[in-house]
Amino acid sequence: MAISAFLYSYILVFSWIVGIYAAYEPTSRFRMQSVNQTCNVFFGRTNVHARKDGRGVNFSLDKLSGSGIVSKNKYYYGFFNGAIKLPAGFTSGVVVAYYLSNADAFPHNHDEMDIELLGHEKRGRWVLQTNIYGNGSVKTGREEKFHLWFDPTKGFHNFSILWNIHHVVFMVDDIPVREVVHDAAISSIYPSKPMSVYTTIWDGSEWATHGGKYPVDYKYAPFVASMRGIEMEGCVWNQKNHTHLLCSRRTLSSLDPVGGEQFAKLSSRQRAGMEWARRNHMFYSYCQDKKRYRVLPLECREK
Repeated sequence: MAISAFLYSYILVFSWIVGIYAAYEPTSRFRMQSVNQTCNVFFGRTNVHARKDGRGVNFSLDKLSGSGIVSKNKYYYGFFNGAIKLPAGFTSGVVVAYYLSNADAFPHNHDEMDIELLGHEKRGRWVLQTNIYGNGSVKTGREEKFHLWFDPTKGFHNFSILWNIHHVVFMVDDIPVREVVHDAAISSIYPSKPMSVYTTIWDGSEWATHGGKYPVDYKYAPFVASMRGIEMEGCVWNQKNHTHLLCSRRTLSSLDPVGGEQFAKLSSRQRAGMEWARRNHMFYSYCQDKKRYRVLPLECREK
């Protein structure tokens, strides 16, 4: 079958975008870690099944419960990655989340950075949503949504968060899809307190499907997500001494795992990749939602 000129051009551009990351690949800079050594069960213990070698874990959602794990350490700044494979079939209302939060320690003033994978009412489709807030600023949702450019049910794909004094970067397979620069406009809500790393699967019907219009259909349960390739390299929080171990908060220091020059700003190649992802695959940004916000948040007005 002949391939259209448009599709051929798209494939060439996509191949170029993916190819430019072969030399960088943030996920290749840090060591993979064992689930057993780095994480505890967060909830739904009977639905969490770790591999014997500790390198991977399956999470399931059924009528009785969702499930999830949480890091044993809390981190201040770092690079956090999980290679995730999502459930196939009709998954409307199913939410698989990879995120950092300190809601347990600061229930009324917590920080959070989210990668949320939302099951879609159309069979086999998933939506990527990112969100960020600090100091309890949950009333102002800072969501952005993307259609994925691959089938996340066919294999494992890397979902990553880079967090330091300079910016927060959300990445998919090492391609940045969103950068939140730490500047004056966003400083009051920039995540600033140590956080744990979570991976969960749960029923988000009311929240993720237009008020429950397309709820989870449990006749297709259990819904099983898999994760491997865990990377958590950050400034570990010493809860006894209330200090950051091997951490530099204000300088480009080699003591901080993500404090060097290469993590201070996006490279030209990374920026090109992010522009490609946002131009071709982002379909919602809170900064463009004037129905939701009569007055846009400050960081949107200054762009």
